[in-house]
Amino acid sequence: MTVASSAPNRLKLNEDDPKTSLYRRVADAVLALPSYFESDTTITGIQATDLFALNSVLSASIEVQVVRTLNNMRSVWDPTGSWQTYSFERQSQTFPDVRLVSRDGDSLNIAMGIELKGWYLLSKEGEPSLRFATTPAACADHDLIAVVPWHLSDVLSGTPVITSPWVESASYAAEYRNHWWQHVRTTTADTAIHSPDKEVGPYPIKSDMVADKPASDKGSNFGRLARTGIMDSFISVSLSTAIAGIEAEHWINFFKAFSEGSDPAKIREQLQRRFQGRS
Repeated sequence: MTVASSAPNRLKLNEDDPKTSLYRRVADAVLALPSYFESDTTITGIQATDLFALNSVLSASIEVQVVRTLNNMRSVWDPTGSWQTYSFERQSQTFPDVRLVSRDGDSLNIAMGIELKGWYLLSKEGEPSLRFATTPAACADHDLIAVVPWHLSDVLSGTPVITSPWVESASYAAEYRNHWWQHVRTTTADTAIHSPDKEVGPYPIKSDMVADKPASDKGSNFGRLARTGIMDSFISVSLSTAIAGIEAEHWINFFKAFSEGSDPAKIREQLQRRFQGRS
């Protein structure tokens, strides 16, 4: 049984800190990405039944291109030139995977970070599959987490197109995840969460242990933000996105029916069941 507990609140940021206005402008820039994003990647010749594999193949490339786009959007997040020596850099296997940094010889100054994840909109799951397990203490006050949905311009081919992202405070998302795991979901399992033994802070190095770990997680679901409800509205809007005139959710149902079997009668039955359920 879970025990009732109040949901976490977003941190009240210091309005006198110049990073606070930067944080808000960067969040606005991420939300504006669809208007600025351009990709030099072109995909052709893919089979419809192989479409679901695109998430693992291309998402890392999309994330790299998003970082490049953010650097080209400097007028949006730094209109006064206050941060002109800073640029976004992507790093792998360390939280956050994108940092806004300035370098002066061996000196590195970090203004803020973004945990950036791509979401292939036509993936079989019908929701972002990312896992975010970073402990709240490792999130700086001005760090963000962002999920960027994308699809191919011509469904089965073309260039990647991104749609409206989801942007949230990284620390709030981490607190919300832990609250949901311990107090909201229905379970008889142990709901305890173990934080790193060593005290951690923002912008850890690669060797630092910064992940919270659940005492019991047989399904390996800890950190799946899409399961917590925090992204429900975003997911619903994203799945209603029209791609070539058809909502993303219907494309998923169509491709899933063909990927799960080759018997024509079973395919018709699956399609009828899925689309009737949405009518």
